[in-house]
Amino acid sequence: MTPNYRRCVSCRKVGLKEDFWRIVRVFPSGNVQLNEGMGRSAYICPQQSCLQAAQKKNKLGRSLRASVPETLYQTLWQHLALNNPQKQI
Repeated sequence: MTPNYRRCVSCRKVGLKEDFWRIVRVFPSGNVQLNEGMGRSAYICPQQSCLQAAQKKNKLGRSLRASVPETLYQTLWQHLALNNPQKQI
């Protein structure tokens, strides 16, 4: 079976699907959430620089064609802090 590759919406790096966070605009409700459900997806690297650029330039919102709630960005920042405790902001 061939590996699944995805591209980060922020830095455009290509890598394995497991290396990214998946953000989904769920069909048909249109809710945007982290890694759950079926619908339009966008992938982002779990790195501070990618998350900052995505939030500042609304890259996730443009990719998903939906508004991304601030609570989702807060959740992503918390995941980043938990996974990389030595790289605190």
